[in-house]
This record gives sequence, C-alpha cells and structure tokens, in this order.
Amino acid sequence: MSTLLRLATAGSVDDGKSTLVGRLLFDSKSVLADQLESVERVSRDRGLEGADLALLTDGLRAEREQGITIDVAYRYFATANRTFILADCPGHVQYTRNTVTGASTADAVVLLIDARKGLLEQTRRHLAVASLLRVPHVVVAVNKIDLVDYSQARFEELERDITAAASALGIASITALPVSALEGVNVVDRSPHTSWYAGPTLLELLETLPSGADVQDGSFRFPVQYVIRPQLAGGEEFRDYRGYAGRVASGVVRINDEVTVLPSGKTTRVAGIDLLGKPVSAAFAGQSATIRLADEIDVTRGDSLVSRSDAPAPTADVQGTLAWLAEQPLRSGARVLLKHTTTTVQAIVREVSGKLNLDTAAVEPGESLELNDIGTVTLRLASPIAAEEYARNRATGSFLLIDPASGYTLAAGMVGNALTGTINPETRPLSYAI
Repeated sequence: MSTLLRLATAGSVDDGKSTLVGRLLFDSKSVLADQLESVERVSRDRGLEGADLALLTDGLRAEREQGITIDVAYRYFATANRTFILADCPGHVQYTRNTVTGASTADAVVLLIDARKGLLEQTRRHLAVASLLRVPHVVVAVNKIDLVDYSQARFEELERDITAAASALGIASITALPVSALEGVNVVDRSPHTSWYAGPTLLELLETLPSGADVQDGSFRFPVQYVIRPQLAGGEEFRDYRGYAGRVASGVVRINDEVTVLPSGKTTRVAGIDLLGKPVSAAFAGQSATIRLADEIDVTRGDSLVSRSDAPAPTADVQGTLAWLAEQPLRSGARVLLKHTTTTVQAIVREVSGKLNLDTAAVEPGESLELNDIGTVTLRLASPIAAEEYARNRATGSFLLIDPASGYTLAAGMVGNALTGTINPETRPLSYAI
C-alpha cells in the first residue's frame, strides 16, 4: 500500500507554480480526459498553440482571467509508489495567508524560484513560513531553467543562495533541482538538456521522501468538540450513555488508560471508546471518536483529554510567533480572540517584542506587526488553555487570532518564541536530501 505525502507549492508570483503542478499531474497521467479537453479548449480560445497546464489548478474565474493563483487549490493524485495531497498556494504577497494555510499541514514544501530572477522577498517570506511551521522537507525547484539556456553555473549559483537563506532561517537541509515546468524538464521525465544534473526528477524525489513525523508516536491529546448526553430516544442503551466526541490530535488512547481533563486537572480512566457507532479497544491520531470515562466529571467543549503521565500545565500567558495576516497593524494592548483547538478565549496583546527581517533573517525590535510580517508577541488570556510548544506538538501548539468584532482571522500563531536571535535549526526536523 502506498504511503500518503501532503505537499504544498510556494514561491513568488509568476514563478510557475500552477504550471509545475499541471505538468506534474499531466506527465504522471493523473488528468482525466474531460479535464484535458476543457483546458485545451480554453487554451485555444486564448490563441495558444498548446495546452496551458496552469489551468488544471487555477479553477476560479478570477484566477483564469488574471493568470494568477488566488486561493489554495487542492489536488489529489497517485502513482504506483505513493498517494499525494497537493496544495497549490498563491504567490502574491496579499495572499500569504493562503500559503500559511496550505503549508500548515504539509509534509513537504516545493518552493519555486525563477532562474532569471533569483531569490525575491516573497521567496524569503515563504522560506520563513516553512521554517516556522516546521515543515519537515523543503524542496527547491529552480524553474524556467530553459530561459537561461539550461545553465549549470546559474543553477549552482541559485542553489548556493537558497541554501544560505534557508540556513539563516533554521532550515538545516534542502534539496534543489533544475526544472522547466513549461517544457517538462526534470518534473516527471529527465531531459538531455540538463545532462550535468545527476539528481532525481521532482516526482522521483517526492516518491522517496520519508513521511512526516508520525503523530501516533506523540503524547495522547484529545480536544473535546461535543458532549453526547444521556438520551431518552434511541433505545435503552442510550439512557445512561455519556461520551465526549472529538478528533484524536496526537498519540493513541486505549481502554483503561488513565487520562487527565484539562484545564480542570481532574483524572479518571477511559471506560470505553466508540468509533463510527461501534465499540473499539483503541483510537489513533487522526480518527474521530467518542470516549467514555469511568467517572462522572464535568467535561465540556473546549476541554482536552490528555495522557495522565505527561499532561501539560494549562497557562493563561502565551508567548508565540505570529504570521500577521490582516490589513490593520497589531500593537500592544489590542484585544483579540484566541482560538486554540476547540476552544476560543478572549486575549489581550501584552507586548509585540520583535519581527523578522527577511533580508538578514535577524529579529529586529518592533512595536507593531504589519500585513505579512512575522514576529513575536506575548498574550494574556482570560482563561487558561492546554497549550504546548509548537515544536513539540503541531496540533496543540498552534492557534489563531480573531477579530472579536468581525470574526476575521488576524494571524496564524505558533506557541513558543522561534525568533529569539535566529531560528534554531536544532529545534526543527532535518529535511531529506538524495
């Protein structure tokens, strides 16, 4: 059975992300006949001689009219060796929030660079996002290599530049390869034009990347989404039934395991586990289940069931790293809502302590965060949450800041100060290189 790899594309506008994804789908024979006919028809209407493969992912009318990606386009495809979930993210600075969304669950990010332009500010921003989100694997596709006459010297120059930039941001290892999405060079098939390149094609590399860290190996964490109360309807078996429904964020839970309810700190054991309406002996990370407890404890939506042996201490003071996604700037004293797993609490920004300089990868003092800035803040919450360092647990270490008046998402946050000095490469997984 093939393994699943979640990947996202990133890079500056017009670097060819959608074309690369379209080429990957087309050359791997993952495009249906009617899809290809539609793309060819639209391409002919535009006066193009061949099919514009970018249309395979740019599905919105505004995207096709402007020739840019606006929203995250998800595509599913498979080869004989692996199944993929691919998120084609936009490159425009104003849509950085979409890139954060697409990369947040990715096992690998494919970062594109135009061989003619080299590293741009948005390229560095996406590198920073990949580092902060602890994406395990970063692959750099130096695209449009045909427009620099398949120059080995130019590729090696860009490889050195991107390696230096990634290292400064704490990405310990990357893999770079020369491609031409338009011509199909080194995407699925090798090309005689780059005979000097001895590495894998993009698809070969993606098929051999190790999957991300197995969340089943982590500590048991179960944010409660819904309380199933005793019911008169449904039969005698439901009269005394009380369960707590949710999704296992990490780890494994088994019957008779001792668990702690957070933030109350009360302990009990698991009396039963139901999955799809049937009793089971265990539930694993990623599964939605209902857990029944041995004792009658006050548990509500927003609480968490965690393993008793390593229960985190709830806290009302959170230091975090933010990717600021709103037009209005963030300043100390701002009142926001913080959404963490299944709970939402009121919060106040006690301090904005610094922001990342994308050119130098250094943290500079700052009293505010502007649109697309990445910086560190200290938050005071109205009630405690069971937060953990993002480097330890992506599910319980991530949060959102929300405008309490409009409900608009203001920022994506990671618990912990990842920007002290420069990002520490020892705190993130190493990427995989062939």
